[in-house]
Amino acid sequence: MTRNYQVYRAALPEVCAAQPTKMVFTADADGRCEVFTWDASTRRARQVTDRPHGTLHGAIDRDARVWWFDEDGNGSGRWRHQAFDGGPDEPGLLGVPEGEPRGLAVGDGGRVAMGLGDTRSTTVHVGRRGGAAREVTRVDGHATLSGTTPDARLLALSGPAGSARAVTVLADDGTVRAVLPGDGPDGRLWSLGFAPVVDRVELLLVREVNDRYLLASWSPDAGVVTHSWCGFDTEITARWHPEGHSLLVRQDRHGRSALHRVHLAERTVEPVPTPRGTLLDAAPRGGCDVHFLWTDTATPPRLVSTAGTELPPTHDLPERVPGEHRDLWTPGPDGPVHSLIGLPEGRRGAVPAVFLVHGGPADHDRDAYDGVVHSLVASGFAVVRVNYRGSTGYGPRWRRAFGEGVGLTQVADLVAVRADLVERGVVRADACGLWGTSWGGYLVLLALGLHPRLWQTGVAVKPVADCAAAHRTTTAALRALDERLFGGTPDEVPERYERSSPLRYAAVVEAPLLVAAATRDAKCPPGQVRDYLTALRHAGVRHESMWLDTGHDGYEADDHVAVLRRAVVFLDRELRHGRPRTTPQTTRSDRSGETGRARTSAPAGTGTTHTGRSSGHAEGHHPQ
Repeated sequence: MTRNYQVYRAALPEVCAAQPTKMVFTADADGRCEVFTWDASTRRARQVTDRPHGTLHGAIDRDARVWWFDEDGNGSGRWRHQAFDGGPDEPGLLGVPEGEPRGLAVGDGGRVAMGLGDTRSTTVHVGRRGGAAREVTRVDGHATLSGTTPDARLLALSGPAGSARAVTVLADDGTVRAVLPGDGPDGRLWSLGFAPVVDRVELLLVREVNDRYLLASWSPDAGVVTHSWCGFDTEITARWHPEGHSLLVRQDRHGRSALHRVHLAERTVEPVPTPRGTLLDAAPRGGCDVHFLWTDTATPPRLVSTAGTELPPTHDLPERVPGEHRDLWTPGPDGPVHSLIGLPEGRRGAVPAVFLVHGGPADHDRDAYDGVVHSLVASGFAVVRVNYRGSTGYGPRWRRAFGEGVGLTQVADLVAVRADLVERGVVRADACGLWGTSWGGYLVLLALGLHPRLWQTGVAVKPVADCAAAHRTTTAALRALDERLFGGTPDEVPERYERSSPLRYAAVVEAPLLVAAATRDAKCPPGQVRDYLTALRHAGVRHESMWLDTGHDGYEADDHVAVLRRAVVFLDRELRHGRPRTTPQTTRSDRSGETGRARTSAPAGTGTTHTGRSSGHAEGHHPQ
């Protein structure tokens, strides 16, 4: 089996606290994401999992037991573990029903706490590793186990950050010790985990107050203490240093990252030097060592240890990729709109452009390597990534700026950036396409319907196509987010859902369109996509469709490659050559064959594997 050991997702290796040379990471293995071990002392890697659809979630505990989530194609399963050097697979806890993973914590002595959920509720179980499980609590809706004390006597359960139960602290017998609200005048609240020490109990929090993010903490004696001296103007996340007295804070700001070391007792903030670009993840280790996963648009991700610790290699990745990369700030009603622009090397005059529209909406495009950007720039396109209003990394006011309405605000920013680039002579007005996934795919469909003459083509992958229908059939967490964005349910504010729904505008779309959807997508369900495709057919809109036999968050490289190749060929044909009207095409991926590759009538195109658009910040992200 070929093992490239490429970092497959935006996460560092998990390190065993008691044996810091022993690590677990997820990486590419023949086109699937799998769990590996890494022993820094011997520089040896071992593949732990080998599952038909890959394995996304991995961890390591203090006893160097390797954990992973054994899930089915719908994302439901159980936690299992294995010895670091190999051996039989064992259940994490006995008697736990299957569910979606919603947090795992393994404390001293193999004490385990795990959160599992379904469409209706979240349940937390505790027990000794491999022993019988005991249900601690069951709550309605989506919640996440965000940490335990080292002795697993206290647990933190996170709900929606703006709710009355943003964080709940529980004893291991289910007794509620504290409920921390995030819906009052003190602002929204996130839990980031307990201090990893046995001599005190302190839960790290982040609070949004007056358009800033402040560090805070909870303890049984003092309650919540907000550290008002330590604030940041854009989203942050933080981790405890192993000694439990200082913090490593990672800040997302204007499409790039910054690191800070915070000493709570001394009330000091120190910058941690890192290269210009994006840190997809960062974690403090023993002593002064910090591990981070760094990248910029021209450089694939690299694992770095400030103390020179041997980390898993990233083989077969180029040092740099072709293209010229720059920033653009376009004036807008709520402040300038920031875009990341990639241009073909040696460009002369205006060129065809593809607007890559990020998902979320509470996410942002980063100065980070993206296989889609690489492929398009190498194919001669300008690539435009717009951090429209609603994006993270620009402060709470920007994230809340939905003045024109859900989706309509974001499309207005795409239109403004397009006009700016056309006026500057960078992109051709007659050759502008759109490509987005999830919420980004939703904005592609909406933009093509709202401004049919401005866009020459579009690619929408796993999109929301009918806002009301998606709300009725999506997950509970996304229904709650929809209701916050729209101000109610489709029954309560039907005109808002209707006004923001791509289906309303399907009949006026003029640009040829490629839609790729998933048959088992719980977040952007297939039924509402099929209704949109039917509306396109009835209106005579030229389009193609491609169906993947996966869920929303598939992580098999074959699917990424199939969509990437089909989309690049489609965009090249429509933006550079303008093919005449053809009969709509439909293809379906075939996972029953030996290779499991999507079958498509499109010819092979140029490109590299798309490993996904990364996200990670204090806000969390909307998978639409």
